[in-house]
Amino acid sequence: MKRVYLDYAATTPTHPDVLAEMQPYFFLKFGNPSSIHQFGQEAKAAIETAREKTAKLIGASADEIVFTSGGTESDNFAIEGIAFANEKKGKHIITSKIEHHAVSECCEFLAKRGFTITHIPVDKFGLVDPEDVKKTITDKTILISIMHANNEIGTIEPIAEIAGIAKEKGVYFHTDAVQTAGHIPINKLNADLISFSAHKFYGPKGIGALYIKKGTRMVSFLHGGAQEKNRRASTENVPGIVGMGKACELAQNDMAIEKETILRDKLIKGLFDQIPEIVLNGHPTLRLPNNVNISIKHIEGESILINLDLMGIAASSGSACTSGSLDPSHVLMAIGLAHEVAHGSLRLTLGKYTTDDDIIYLLETLPPIVKKLRAMSPLK
Repeated sequence: MKRVYLDYAATTPTHPDVLAEMQPYFFLKFGNPSSIHQFGQEAKAAIETAREKTAKLIGASADEIVFTSGGTESDNFAIEGIAFANEKKGKHIITSKIEHHAVSECCEFLAKRGFTITHIPVDKFGLVDPEDVKKTITDKTILISIMHANNEIGTIEPIAEIAGIAKEKGVYFHTDAVQTAGHIPINKLNADLISFSAHKFYGPKGIGALYIKKGTRMVSFLHGGAQEKNRRASTENVPGIVGMGKACELAQNDMAIEKETILRDKLIKGLFDQIPEIVLNGHPTLRLPNNVNISIKHIEGESILINLDLMGIAASSGSACTSGSLDPSHVLMAIGLAHEVAHGSLRLTLGKYTTDDDIIYLLETLPPIVKKLRAMSPLK
């Protein structure tokens, strides 16, 4: 049976060149970077080389990069680090209604500790209006956190404009760029803090980074040793960091934007040509080159996924972090979809290894599945 992977937004395979770069640091070059002997210093040098490569991907300086365990920690570090370092100035944070749970749950944690959180609405395409952000800022606002692109519907937000407003008002600005780093060009985005994660662009799992602009006032998230220049305690994940550095280097040279956009548009056209009563979720043009999110009316998304999996096709109905939830996506609710339409959502995300044959196979396989499920559905 043919197997097709169309869930690159959830995770990507580790690139063979990344794996090769990492391998020596599991056995031959296994030293602790905090040790002063040769084994330790060899590992430390590898970290700093990777830091330079990681910084280069987003146009930052190496000393503005802190390695973390992934996107969730980077988001939590950014938000809590700013909140607790600046709470004497104010305890107001602005975010959006479509953020990843790594941001929204962190904000809920702070709300229980006396912070005020404002959730900016989005339009039917999932776009945040910068004017909504501007009019929400008060003299107590210390942080704005708006994602660069949404992980479910792929909409790319007007980050540069929002960042400009934050700078004008003297408010720190953080963006979750987990879905964009390594996929589309990023050059600091005028942000004070940027979160990203290696496994989303062909690096290993369990390693990410947080860009912290020089002069940003924040406190540490983890406490213990003096690693990462006292910004993030814990013995460094040397193989992971080396792998992330290599993944950043590879991404900078080959983002596959044109190829993915062509395949994405072919997929969208094919879906609309062959399946009646479907809705494209997210912005029609201001979206990630690899993202297709549709709602198929009158059937459940989970049934679609099971049937696709039986045919060898891997897809999702939304964020991988909430795949066990029976509730409709908070993102789809925020863009105004009815519950029954949101429950029929299907996210298809492409990547470096997606082929034209994969798209053809999906377009041959999905329409009969939809027809069969609709014939059985009590929703119609």
